[in-house]
Amino acid sequence: MSQDQLMAVLQRGAQNPPPLEGGPQALRAWFEGSMAPVPTAEGVSIEPLDIDGLPCELLRPDGAAIGDLLLYFHGGGFVFGSPRSHRVIASNLARASGKTVLSAQYRLTPEHPAPAAHDDAFALWKWVLAQGYAPGRVAIAGDSAGGNLALATAVRARDAKLPLPGALVLLSPALDFADEGESHRSMADAPLVNAAFSAMFTGAYLGALDRRSPLATPFAASLAGLPPVLVHVGTWEFLRDDSVTIAERLRAAGVRVELKLWEGMCHNHQLWAPFIDEGMASLDEAGAFVRATL
Repeated sequence: MSQDQLMAVLQRGAQNPPPLEGGPQALRAWFEGSMAPVPTAEGVSIEPLDIDGLPCELLRPDGAAIGDLLLYFHGGGFVFGSPRSHRVIASNLARASGKTVLSAQYRLTPEHPAPAAHDDAFALWKWVLAQGYAPGRVAIAGDSAGGNLALATAVRARDAKLPLPGALVLLSPALDFADEGESHRSMADAPLVNAAFSAMFTGAYLGALDRRSPLATPFAASLAGLPPVLVHVGTWEFLRDDSVTIAERLRAAGVRVELKLWEGMCHNHQLWAPFIDEGMASLDEAGAFVRATL
């Protein structure tokens, strides 16, 4: 376990704290600037792509499999984040899976509260289908809030009787908006995402929506009939039990699921994959899961 690597990353981050009093624009600029120095994977080209006004990116690894795709939704509490800020994850998923990644933007809150992000994610899945991709050759992945969108998109496609993707990859998904998991208490002061941050982001996105409604989170939805799912989460996470519980519910619904808890890792440690061994290993394993499943 590379605890020293993680602590070095967290100590650097502590020198550049988020401007929580500056509003969403300041928070977005801070995050983009914080992530700009993190290197992306070698051998992966990046092409901008506008999809119905949403600024997305296509990331193609050398020798990409023709006809395969990985649709990826970035995290950021539904408030910040972009394909640019999350290139380290998207590019390494492309490298590790050997598949082109469509890194998708969606509308952010507070300007666009629920269900805007969920609607955009579902619209992007329909766009992928309209391009002629065979759904069984497409995976959907996401981290944090993006993991919520990945799972919600598959649930919504099933309910709409649309084709489903061949696999799902959920990295520290943010799912338990009602704070039912034990880690929401025992890990209330965990790094990066803690109880205060979660309450702020959840409140901004959901407003008065019922935190337990399937309209707010797939955590409360029926999960039957979904494709195979990989779930990765750190043990040092406020959101740890979101992953543990969703894996239990998926298994109970008859869905094949692989859950891995990364010992001592904090939320979204994959964002610093070039500096944390476990971050890169997680993305390598996610890529291998996609290759083996599609």
